[in-house]
Amino acid sequence: MTKQPSGPVLGARALNRATLDRQLLLRRSTRSAKEAVAHLVGLQAQNVKPPYYALAARLDGFAPEQLSSLMADREVVRIVTLRSTIHTHTAADALTLRPLVQPARTRELTAFRKGLAGVDLDRLAALARDLVETEPRTMAGLREALRAEWPDADPQSLAVAARCTLPLVQVTPRGLWGRSGQVALTTAEHWLSRSGGPTPSPDAAEATDTTVLRYLAAFGPASVRDMQTWAGLTRLREAFERLRPRLLTFRDEGGAELFDLPDAPRPDPGTPAPPRFLPEFDNLLLSHADRTRVVPPGLRGRAWQGNQAYRTLLVDGFLAGVWKLTEDALVIETFGQRSRAGERDAITAEGARMLATLHPGASYDIRFGAVVPQVSG
Repeated sequence: MTKQPSGPVLGARALNRATLDRQLLLRRSTRSAKEAVAHLVGLQAQNVKPPYYALAARLDGFAPEQLSSLMADREVVRIVTLRSTIHTHTAADALTLRPLVQPARTRELTAFRKGLAGVDLDRLAALARDLVETEPRTMAGLREALRAEWPDADPQSLAVAARCTLPLVQVTPRGLWGRSGQVALTTAEHWLSRSGGPTPSPDAAEATDTTVLRYLAAFGPASVRDMQTWAGLTRLREAFERLRPRLLTFRDEGGAELFDLPDAPRPDPGTPAPPRFLPEFDNLLLSHADRTRVVPPGLRGRAWQGNQAYRTLLVDGFLAGVWKLTEDALVIETFGQRSRAGERDAITAEGARMLATLHPGASYDIRFGAVVPQVSG
């Protein structure tokens, strides 16, 4: 008979407030940009601007130049890690998290095995490393250089294999606020001045356990499935079991077992949560298997259309709308009527603050209207 999880039950609002607090969204933090990126274990960054909007929502006194300077000084980098997507990480995390998620990158290659027939992947990795460390290469440039060595292989598969076998970072000016460039790649070790080739992998169990604790500090309380969703990995149960004596356990309203750090904040569910404007792909909405702690059941899927993610608005801590920035206006679409006293005023004030932080001196109207295109039946 399977043993049922034990521990106090945490409802959706309790989980919401705990997660918002750790995500620096319940109140703005005085941490530096680098400290915030480290605490959050990275910021999802398929596009250039989302990390800047993510920090503007979370930090007191943030200015985009703070993150740009860190990128220019190579203290933070853009690299494919969690969920096989581009994240902005500290230099230290780029070097340690990438080996941790390597199994997921290796699994990606199975979809390209036909295009890589006859290709020695170890040799490909060595050649690709030499190419990008000699000078940063675009994916197109890397593809063509590898094709000269394996003319019968699929060129796109060759480039994907290099991306999956090597820890490739996007070099600046890509990612800088207001002056980004095309994607050019080199290895994390080369860009971060770690000589001697690939970084030695730390003890796998120790690295996994450390990451579990950091995940809980930024996203907990959480289940094993939640962390697996965040990392894009499987088989993390063993790490949670190793750590069980050091952790508290709870249950959600569906009975799933949740783990947490003993000294982590778990605010009263009634704690006020101000409106927050988040970018597309914010990790708050992507890092749990059960997203009801942020996304009300009736709004599931409302922040997406096809493969397009919309920028999201939180009200009272939960998804409540989407927004976009046009040439002359911040347009806010709320889901349902926001009729509580002062609620629309609070949303407008938060929008004005975001604009002043990221676009000082610019003139934008703030208006409520449609953001998501209506699909005719």
